[in-house]
Parts: sequence; C-alpha cells; structure tokens
Amino acid sequence: MLAALPTGTVLTIILVGILLFALIIFFKTIRIVPQKQAFIIERLGKYSKTLEAGFHVLTPFVDKVAYRHTLKEQAVDVQPQSCITKDNIAVEVDGILYMQVVDPQKASYGINNYQFASAQLAQTTMRSVMGKLELDKTFEERETINSAIVDAVDKASDPWGVKVTRYEVKNILPPQSIKDAMEKQMRAEREKRATIAESEGDRQAKINRAEGDRQEMIARSEGEKQRRINEAEGRAIEIQRVAEATAEGIRKIASAINEKGGVNAVNLRIAEQYLNEFGKLAKTNNSIIIPSNLSDIAGMIKAATTVIKDRQQAQEVAG
Repeated sequence: MLAALPTGTVLTIILVGILLFALIIFFKTIRIVPQKQAFIIERLGKYSKTLEAGFHVLTPFVDKVAYRHTLKEQAVDVQPQSCITKDNIAVEVDGILYMQVVDPQKASYGINNYQFASAQLAQTTMRSVMGKLELDKTFEERETINSAIVDAVDKASDPWGVKVTRYEVKNILPPQSIKDAMEKQMRAEREKRATIAESEGDRQAKINRAEGDRQEMIARSEGEKQRRINEAEGRAIEIQRVAEATAEGIRKIASAINEKGGVNAVNLRIAEQYLNEFGKLAKTNNSIIIPSNLSDIAGMIKAATTVIKDRQQAQEVAG
C-alpha cells in the first residue's frame, strides 16, 4: 500500500510515526512527582526505587510507576458498628482515624489496602475497649477509648509503613429505650437540682431577712440610746445653765442690797410681791385662810428687813 503512494507522502508518514514514537518515549522517560507525594518504581516487575517530589528520568519500557502514595495526613472514616458494653447494653459507635504514610515501600508491599485494614483494626479494637466499660462510663472515657485504639492500630500498622496519629470517637448511640431512660434520669436530676436550688434560695432569703431585721433593731436601739443620751446631756446642760443663772441672779441681788438704798428697794419689792400674790389668791375660786395680822403688812416688811440687816452684819463681821 505504501509503495502505491508518492515518495513524499511515504516519507511524511514515516516522519510522523517517528515523531509519535519519540513523544511516547519522552513521556515514558520523564516523571514529575508533586509535593508531598511518592512514586514507587518497579524495574521489570521488581521494586527499584522511590521517587520523591521533583523531576525524574526513567528508563523507557523498563521502569514503570507501580504505586502512587500521598504523604499527607489522611482521615479515614470508621463506619458505625454495634458494641456490647460491660453492662450488656448494645451501642452503636463510629469514629475517624487519622494516619500518615511514612514508608511508601512498606505501604505498597506490606499490605494490599492499608486504609481498609486500619479501619477494620480500629473497629475490632473499639469492640474490645467498649466491652470493658459500662454505658455511663463510655461517655466519660472518650479519651481512654481514643488512646487505646491509637496504640493498638499504630502497633499493628508499623509493618505497613503507616503512622496512626490519632483517633476520635464521633458518636456513641445507645438504643432508644436506653435514651428514654437516660432522658428521664437527667430530667429527674435537673428537677432535683432545681428543688435544691430553690430551697437554698429560700433559706438564704430567710437568713437575709433575719439579718436585716437584726440590723434594723440594732440600729433603732443605737438611735434610741443616742437620743436618750442627747436628751440627758441636754437636761444636764439646762439644769447647769439654770443653776448658773440663778446663782448669778442671787449674787447680783446680794450686791444690789449692799449698795446704798438697797434695803429700801428690797422692802418695796417684797411688799409688791406680797400684795400681788395675795391678789391672785383672791381671784381664784379656792377657799383661802386670811391671816389674823393681814393689816400688819408693815410688820411683815419690818421682819424681812431685820433678816436682811442681820445677814449684812454677819457678812461684815466675817469680812
């Protein structure tokens, strides 16, 4: 068929074929490995080397990329499974397993599918750990469950070139009947705490009211005490001032009597007061007794004058 074609056309077909062959050889020879990935190279069906990130040249038709691995941390979803707790309660548990390939060669030839194997191992370990715990403890011991699974899976996956970094329990789902019982228990516990809190509040309110009444009584008694003290001090000062004023008045009267004409003034004052007081008695409706010497006013004044003179003489003698 090629012989029937013109010579130029034949040469063109040959050149295109050579070019296509060269391109195939080029793409078979050149390999560019992305960052955080590793390629496993086999030469004639046998492991040859591991290619890390960068540009690489392979031997065409001899070397081939057998496996590609990511070196990033991977999150593997562990499917829900039924576990029996120590107190014979069936719960459904699931989680997430975090792992990372640290040896691409072991990950390629150590096991067929390391993700599937790790997830299965996590499930079996989960059943074993949950069987040692009671239902109430499973919600509190999440950290213990996570640590136990990480230790078991990491130890088993070491020959696979995989490092298990952590495991997280997502959900622990007990049966509906257990959920209802737990809800009733929590409701009863809340009501109990509410009752206790209410009683504590009432007790504290009574204590506060009693303390307030006591403080009020103390304040009132202190106020009453201070009022009485102030009144007593006021009366004492009043009595003292009256006494001082009376003494001062008496001193001034005595001084006035000793002056010239003082005795006559005293006589006149006594007579006036006598007549004034007697007049008041006469105006009232009381029964009065009139002294027999009512007309002898001068005698009474004389007697008072005698007393005053005797006192003056006594003061002169004492002076």
